[in-house]
Amino acid sequence: MNKTVQSGDIVVLIDDNQKRYFVKTADSTLKIKGVGVFNPQDIINHEYGTSMDIGSKQFWVFSPSLEDKLVGLKRKAQIILPEDAAIIIMNCAIESGHTIVEAGIGSGSLTIALAHAVAPDGAVVSYDIRQDFITHAQKNLRQATIEQLVSVKNQDVTKGILEKNVDAIILDIANPWDAIDHAWKALKPGGYLCTYSPLISQVEQAVNTMHDLPFIHIRTMENIKRNMVVQKQGTRPSFHMLGHTGYLTFARKVLSKD
Repeated sequence: MNKTVQSGDIVVLIDDNQKRYFVKTADSTLKIKGVGVFNPQDIINHEYGTSMDIGSKQFWVFSPSLEDKLVGLKRKAQIILPEDAAIIIMNCAIESGHTIVEAGIGSGSLTIALAHAVAPDGAVVSYDIRQDFITHAQKNLRQATIEQLVSVKNQDVTKGILEKNVDAIILDIANPWDAIDHAWKALKPGGYLCTYSPLISQVEQAVNTMHDLPFIHIRTMENIKRNMVVQKQGTRPSFHMLGHTGYLTFARKVLSKD
């Protein structure tokens, strides 16, 4: 039986140009740029995956996927893109029930992806020194309906990490090397450390610090994405290529290198 939209659901509307719009069915009549004026309650009882007309435009109705939540969130800071989030989750072996610490919540993109990965029994703890970023990210966490899995601390991760026996730590800060010793102490044996840095000079300093501590399997990678345009008359690479986002460095804690 096909699932229908229920009162109180958050849905995503996608138009012919693949643009996504998040709508709360509990809201009253509102105006959304790119959609128009309409009553969100008109979506109730609509089947997910079907289309509906709003004004002169056609939209498809979906229950938001993780990708929808990440691509559609409101940004205050540069986000870790879904492509990089997937690599982080895989290379840090993050799974349901894990406890994860991240530093640098930004707009909450990676936070949302991590929370989905550890659900329903895991936890994400996010450190950030900027309260304005925290306030903005928490709005995105509520829209993604995973805020119950996330604890946010307005604290400097380079001053210490209170959590212990953590499964993975991700540092998306300008000076990750200042938090790596704290990360080693907080990680469980075999736990993973990841740093995300836009500059190779940051990578070099972070990796040098990792080598000074009992970390092994230290490696750095760059994720480059090229879409393909497939049309009836032929196929070609897209003119728009994701050439660089940041460098991802991974390492694994051991008790001793001796």
